[in-house]
Amino acid sequence: QNDAKGLAEMARMGWYREAAVKGAENWKTRSMLAARTKLVNLRRDIDNQMRGLCKGLGIVLGKAGSTNLARKVDAVLAEAPDLQDIFAPLVLAQSCLTEQIERFNRQLMAVAKGDQTVRRMMTVPGIGPLTALSFVVTIDNPTRFKHSADVGAYLGLTPRRYQSGEMDRTGRISKRGNHQMRTYLFEAANVLLTVVRRGSALKRWGSKLAKR
Repeated sequence: QNDAKGLAEMARMGWYREAAVKGAENWKTRSMLAARTKLVNLRRDIDNQMRGLCKGLGIVLGKAGSTNLARKVDAVLAEAPDLQDIFAPLVLAQSCLTEQIERFNRQLMAVAKGDQTVRRMMTVPGIGPLTALSFVVTIDNPTRFKHSADVGAYLGLTPRRYQSGEMDRTGRISKRGNHQMRTYLFEAANVLLTVVRRGSALKRWGSKLAKR
């Protein structure tokens, strides 16, 4: 009874923050993205484990994606069958993870193709289906943000600012909010600045920001 009275008083006085409840469909897509990221991280750990084991044997596998890495490990096992007991379980686990990641990729691609907003975002240089889809489901309802700067704060991209006299220093970002979304945006920005060759107003703005 006392708790109910206290909550009613807080609602009457406005001493609370409204929490937006996202739709069930967006929750499902966000869960798929999170599950895929978990599998990708697990596969990366296995890849690094195999690289470390090979390096300990004096074998440097070099730069390679997960598929090419498995082929290189198979080539090592062909020349050193006594290592089969060590590497075979890791290669099998990596193969299973890759298969399930591809399954998630197909499902997420189908969702992206069916969403007009996601397809429109994919026209931005450096933005792929995963980044666009993750952004759309994270923001959910854009009308709940009064200003575009509020979106940056919501994603933890607001930098600290220190001003004193003639000193004006910009610090690190707050890193609040969705870590996965910030990772996708960082990767997209890196692709825009280093891979995309076609010039655009966004790329020019990003280049000036990087120089500053």
